[in-house]
Amino acid sequence: MPTLLRWRGYRFFFYSADGWEPPHVHIAKDGCEAKIWLCDMSVAINLGYSAKELNETIRKTREESPIFLEAWNDYFAD
Repeated sequence: MPTLLRWRGYRFFFYSADGWEPPHVHIAKDGCEAKIWLCDMSVAINLGYSAKELNETIRKTREESPIFLEAWNDYFAD
């Protein structure tokens, strides 16, 4: 479960078994978790975040998406 970034208490990561899915990140904090697709920044799953928190994490994901995508591709390279 590679951690990509820790920011304001949020942990951005992906699961090592996620390689069969399109690139995305999971974001966890205080028992909440979200999953955001990197291709279009859409929310696949939101488990407990408020709209404000979710928008903050989407903005940060958008900023960091080139780095996240590079890490995804490096990790899941054949």
